[in-house]
Amino acid sequence: MKYWILLCCLCSAAALADAPALLLAREYRGETDLHHYWVSEKFDGVRARWDGEALISRQGHPFHAPAWFTEGFPAQAMDGELWIGRGRFDEVSGAVRRHTPVPAQWRNIRFMIFDLPEHPGTFTERYAAMQALPPSPYAAVITQFRVADRDELLARLDEVVAAGGEGLMLHHGAARYRTGRSDALLKLKPYQDAEATVVGHLPGRGRHGGRLGALIVETEAGVRFRLGTGFSDAQRETPPPLGSVVTYRYHGLTRDGVPRFGSFLRVRDQVRDVRDVRDERPIR
Repeated sequence: MKYWILLCCLCSAAALADAPALLLAREYRGETDLHHYWVSEKFDGVRARWDGEALISRQGHPFHAPAWFTEGFPAQAMDGELWIGRGRFDEVSGAVRRHTPVPAQWRNIRFMIFDLPEHPGTFTERYAAMQALPPSPYAAVITQFRVADRDELLARLDEVVAAGGEGLMLHHGAARYRTGRSDALLKLKPYQDAEATVVGHLPGRGRHGGRLGALIVETEAGVRFRLGTGFSDAQRETPPPLGSVVTYRYHGLTRDGVPRFGSFLRVRDQVRDVRDVRDERPIR
């Protein structure tokens, strides 16, 4: 077990060294002047960066896309999501993470482009440049639009969610591409989500006897808590391993910084910062 943990740590460190520097979103809080922002649907896919030669994950791993999928992609870098359709994240995630691609699966996937990381202009200028990219049957530029005020923004959010979408993204029109989190990019969803590392498993009871009852997870801030809902029966039978990073939904934080009503959403593909589960820090 110790050798496996060490190997995971080494593989994780190597991947992080090659991970592309990306623009990351903050939560929309409602006080933003919306006149400065472009708005688009938030696609629930697998984030990918085209570096001019290959598709790379946010952790620096290559996606093994068929050559015909990226044929005709421009030489310039593009930021986007590998996407099949609303509510089909598990399907696209399973397809793009195969080392041997299945052509029939990749024919359903589209690379949804939302930015040009190496373009020197503002986002408004970058959006114009995206629209001028050469056409490809397996790539599309995500449509950006403007809203007059918060009421229209929330009405658009309701429309997207009612149709099975995840939420909206807001991109400051005057912002240049900067890596890390900033108000240049905001996300708006009917719930919040975040990531945490799995540090323990709790056994189930009753109907879930003999399989997973809850995950013990730890946030980047060092807060530990339980995730006991959101799992399928198959996930309870084979739960995310220790050291894996999971995404969870929640609705605000307690005074102690613990996510309220946390619910498991999915597993991310990177093993990160594996800790010894014998470390008995408090679980909230």
